[in-house]
Amino acid sequence: MAWLLLAIAGLFESCWAVGIVYTKGFTRLWPTVFVIVTLAISMWLLSLAARTIPIGTAYAVWVGIGACATAIYGICCLNEDASPARIVFLVLLIVAIAGLKFTAR
Repeated sequence: MAWLLLAIAGLFESCWAVGIVYTKGFTRLWPTVFVIVTLAISMWLLSLAARTIPIGTAYAVWVGIGACATAIYGICCLNEDASPARIVFLVLLIVAIAGLKFTAR
């Protein structure tokens, strides 16, 4: 259950990271509210997962999921670069996340 919470926390991390783009420097109310709410949910779920999963592993996986999902969103929705090298490094990030999960005690 902790790993599921951690995965969801990572997705919420991606939500607030992407949401920052839409706040226009925190000058737009509803995008700012969205960022604050998703940030709080993400942190709360991370804290629940860290009850069972060592914090170093939990934090690395949380950041990795958030970073990967945010980069994929940027490629798919914000016209960010999708060069082969960037895709390779995103795949390596996914492999690293999986490796942390499967080597955790």
